[in-house]
Amino acid sequence: MSARSAPVSLYTGFSLIELLVAMAIFSVMAALAYGGLNSIARTRGELARQEDAFRDLMRAVAMFDRDLREAVPRPVLGNVGQAVPAMIGTAAGIEFTRVGFANPQAEPRANLERVVYALDDGALKRGRYAVLDRAATTVPELSALRGDVTDLRLRYLDRGGRWSDAWPLPQAPDPNLLPRAVQWRITTRDYGDIERIVELASAWPKGGAAAGPQGTAPAGLVPSAGAQ
Repeated sequence: MSARSAPVSLYTGFSLIELLVAMAIFSVMAALAYGGLNSIARTRGELARQEDAFRDLMRAVAMFDRDLREAVPRPVLGNVGQAVPAMIGTAAGIEFTRVGFANPQAEPRANLERVVYALDDGALKRGRYAVLDRAATTVPELSALRGDVTDLRLRYLDRGGRWSDAWPLPQAPDPNLLPRAVQWRITTRDYGDIERIVELASAWPKGGAAAGPQGTAPAGLVPSAGAQ
């Protein structure tokens, strides 16, 4: 009796169980891949945010230092025509005149600028006046240099080497005399305390950039004997 050959199937492929297993494995791998990519994207986003925050902080520090180094003993006229000292400082803010106001288009204006620094609404802000001697409606144009700032503190070093929380000093013979140095500190939520001490120019030439509102050099502009 001859043996009968087994029938040969004409169809090949995966069974239903094999397809379900393959789909399950693919789903797990896709979920793992998505989690990894999502983690990388979040990390890159956080690094970019921290980079922007650090850049803003360094820009604010550099601008504050630059403005203080360029301070000049030039008083101004206030909104009602009153004399305003060259620098007015408290423990929480400062206003002063600086030289070096860029004028690339050679406009008919001075190269001096009146600026103010203060903490407002959780941000370190810089204000600038469009003119030195103000009209009744003149107000500073404010711009935020750095957010997430919780505190701003300033101190002023006088000629006798003493620190003060306000400038000019009470009973000062010349209210337009600048301090020897200004110490400022800001407290940020992400980088903590940032503290700087900026030495100011000790003398300016008579009748130079720091001339007063009437075109005369205020007291304190003649170089000392050591600066000759």
